[in-house]
Amino acid sequence: MNSSVPHLCECDLGECRTDLLPLLYEMSRIVTESSNLSATLQILIRLMKRHMKVIRGMVTLYDTDSGKIFIHESFGLTEEEAARGVYFLGEGITGRAVETGQTIVVPRISDEPEFLNRTGSRNDLADSKLSFLCVPIMRGRKVMGTISAERIYDNSRLLKLDVEILSILATTTAQAVELYLLENVRKVELEAENRRLLNALKEKFKPDNIIGNSKPMQEVYKLIEKVRRSRTTVLILGESGVGKERVAHAIHYNSPNSAGPFVIFNCAALPETVIESELFGHEKGSFTGATNLRKGRFEEADGGTIFLDEIGELSLSMQAKLLRVLQEKSFERVGGNTTIKVELRVLAATNRDLPDMVANGSFREDLYYRLNVFPITIPPLRERGNDIVALADYFVAKFASEMGIDVHRISTPALNMLLCYHWPGNVRELENVIERAMLLADDGVIHGYNLPPSLQTPVVSEIAGGGSLEARLGTVEYEMIVEALKLHHGNMTDAAAQLGLTRRILGLRMSKYKLDHKEYR
Repeated sequence: MNSSVPHLCECDLGECRTDLLPLLYEMSRIVTESSNLSATLQILIRLMKRHMKVIRGMVTLYDTDSGKIFIHESFGLTEEEAARGVYFLGEGITGRAVETGQTIVVPRISDEPEFLNRTGSRNDLADSKLSFLCVPIMRGRKVMGTISAERIYDNSRLLKLDVEILSILATTTAQAVELYLLENVRKVELEAENRRLLNALKEKFKPDNIIGNSKPMQEVYKLIEKVRRSRTTVLILGESGVGKERVAHAIHYNSPNSAGPFVIFNCAALPETVIESELFGHEKGSFTGATNLRKGRFEEADGGTIFLDEIGELSLSMQAKLLRVLQEKSFERVGGNTTIKVELRVLAATNRDLPDMVANGSFREDLYYRLNVFPITIPPLRERGNDIVALADYFVAKFASEMGIDVHRISTPALNMLLCYHWPGNVRELENVIERAMLLADDGVIHGYNLPPSLQTPVVSEIAGGGSLEARLGTVEYEMIVEALKLHHGNMTDAAAQLGLTRRILGLRMSKYKLDHKEYR
């Protein structure tokens, strides 16, 4: 270490490294006194980030039993990116540094074919110009991990100097890394795998994946964000088809219970005589056909979340039994007398007016207040504005992939029809409408005449109401004129030329459909 110290004092490279010395000393003291890896790495990160101008830094550890090299500490990476950073011996730059025990310097990332970008963090042109330094952490001849750094180096002497500094950091941390691996290697591997799986689930079900950014939906996202960290009971309200189950998924997979099961039960899907057995389970021989002991949905959800959809459909007797579970977190299986305790979160949903049901006696008041701890109301689709367009585009892409149909867009008149419709069936109805339109579209575009009659533009129906053929032709003509005007920003001469009409004839057709070219400028 002493031989390298004089080099640290060079300040004629555009950047000075003398301010690293106090922190290097502090690292050495911590390692000598306690071998606390966490504290050591915190100082290491401060050194790299503040004093070496490193953009991204990583400390990887090598588990010899599994052969995996995984990111233990980092900065400049998201949790998801760090979780993806798993390598094997000889794999990429990191794997090669561990395999050979040699420092590897990549002056420019874009020029190195072995650079894997496994974390997925380097995507733009600026990142391709960075240098990548990877120094092995060693005790004797045993490689235990690496320290990596990324930044731009315009001076080869500074690049060489920082390689020396990273080597000193690797030597300083080696003792703490060795002790940590001996005590925690299996635990560390399991934690890394658990983080990876949880991040994958969050990516799949997080609120960002609920399509739409309208103001009403932003309010819903804020409520999900506030409640997801707790285990509070949530009552999800809204009309049929608004996406209540998606909200339940988002709450569970971003909650403390996310590692546990997520059990869905539709309270309206089964007759009352079966619901009790489904929810609470039954003992062997408790009724005819009960040949084996069966766990109910509440037992299956222990440690996780149960989502009770259409809660307003439960009978009063089942409501009483459900109330006990919510209050005491315990129940007995059908035909049994053993009390079963569960720890879980309850999410419930309904499209019914529960206060009105309480008033007329069809829903228990005490159960309503027990469920209505944190209500979230999902707005109907007709109140979500341009979310309709975003959802329609999403369904087009989804069905194009699933069906193998080459439909890639929705025409402007068709979009206007979607926006003008009141959507009593909400998102579910929109999905069905797009699926039907995909099957009818034959030129790669969904037109207004591919949509159901209930969505057809009133002006077209009014002008071309003489018969089905005339109506169809009128709709096609209307759409072609609107598309041409939009494409040419209201320029009637260019629009007429595209349609093969004279400007005068186009004007007559536009009058027929009450179209004004100024609206398309």
